Amino acid sequence: MSANGSGPGRLPASARRGYALGSVATGAFGTVPGLLLLPYLTDRLGIAAGLAGLIVFLPKAWDTILNPIAGRISDRSTNPQGRRRPFLLKAGVALAICFALIFLGPSSPRGLAATWVVVTFLACATAFAFFQVPYVSMPAEMTDDYDERTRLMTWRVAILALAILVSGGVSPAIRDALPIEWGYRAVGVFVAALILLGAFGAWRGTRGIAMRSFGQAGGSLGEQLRIVAGARNFRLLLITFVIQALAVGAMLAGVDYVARVRLGAAGMSTALFVAFVGPALLVTPLWQKFGERYDKRLGYIISSVLLGGGALLTLVTMQISAAALTATAAVVGIGYAGAQMFPLAMLPDNAAVDGMRTGENRVGVYTGVWTAGETFGLALGPLLYAAVLSAGGYISSTDGLAQQPDSALTAIAWGFAVVPAVLIAVSFFTLVRYRLDEDEVRAAIAATSQGSAP
Repeated sequence: MSANGSGPGRLPASARRGYALGSVATGAFGTVPGLLLLPYLTDRLGIAAGLAGLIVFLPKAWDTILNPIAGRISDRSTNPQGRRRPFLLKAGVALAICFALIFLGPSSPRGLAATWVVVTFLACATAFAFFQVPYVSMPAEMTDDYDERTRLMTWRVAILALAILVSGGVSPAIRDALPIEWGYRAVGVFVAALILLGAFGAWRGTRGIAMRSFGQAGGSLGEQLRIVAGARNFRLLLITFVIQALAVGAMLAGVDYVARVRLGAAGMSTALFVAFVGPALLVTPLWQKFGERYDKRLGYIISSVLLGGGALLTLVTMQISAAALTATAAVVGIGYAGAQMFPLAMLPDNAAVDGMRTGENRVGVYTGVWTAGETFGLALGPLLYAAVLSAGGYISSTDGLAQQPDSALTAIAWGFAVVPAVLIAVSFFTLVRYRLDEDEVRAAIAATSQGSAP
């Protein structure tokens, strides 16, 4: 902690890389359940689509309650190794173990198999809350510089994209390469190893970084949540991001169904997923330069247009060919990269400005509310997609070979394309009203350095 309460400006590249490694854990856990857990339940355990959607949704919805609590606990931590870092290693190890257990349970009887998934996934969600919230809280305390946070998020989103690409691209390939009774189990072990790598990397890579101290926030958790909810710009940004997380969650849930059932090519799951995520590795630095030259908010608007517009176009291209669908998935991926990087760079601006103006540390509460919303949106996405499948009459099985009616094929396409596009369009109602910019952040920093409140 800095003794004078002032945070550093530009960070060394090693600090950005070290911090970004945590995205290997968040990316792997955030991606694979949304991509493969629903198919595991419907086409391996034979659970009806509607019930399977609830099983995927409920444990992650638990994080909506737990994340602000985890943020408050980390805000008040007095661990000599730092307020946030110790959580990264302990919670990361617990998360990896619990994730491997999800797919190691029984496949029958059906009720026991479903209960196993619920309990182990709930344990995962609990561990993830105590990893993710401290992790996402750190940028607000690592630097005061408005543009440095964009650079920090550029590294984080680039590693996040790589983690999503590897975990989401390789996992279906592992599943498809092995007998059905072993494929998902191997996926669980593979993703657990990625989570361990990311947790240890972030814990070790952020050692020695001077962290800003905003002071201790008084009052109860409820009082702190009311203050955070009253922050207009944060509220608008959060609503936008949650709606878009819901859209992305629905698309991720649909990838395997579009490839395996709609197109009839299981190998396309990996190709389609790579097309969706891969562009982020190339365009994230370009989005960073755009944000530094113009503004984060404008970049977020443009990337959201590409995200929603690309999603709608997939409804057309999946009727043409797999190649055309892959191309439009890449457009979605370009938008997705910006729609991840910009809001994640805008979040610490809001938390830091609040801390500088009030002298109280609510960074963890801000982040807890944020990650709760993100987790809720990503969890609700598969539930929404499952509801669309159920409405279309999707037939579950234990071998994934059930012949689907035309209505189910239509539901697969609409849930993947139209529903996400509509949600992205709705998110613009709040995004265009967001106002916190670089001038306001710099004014808060100047007022703090002068020892006065603006």
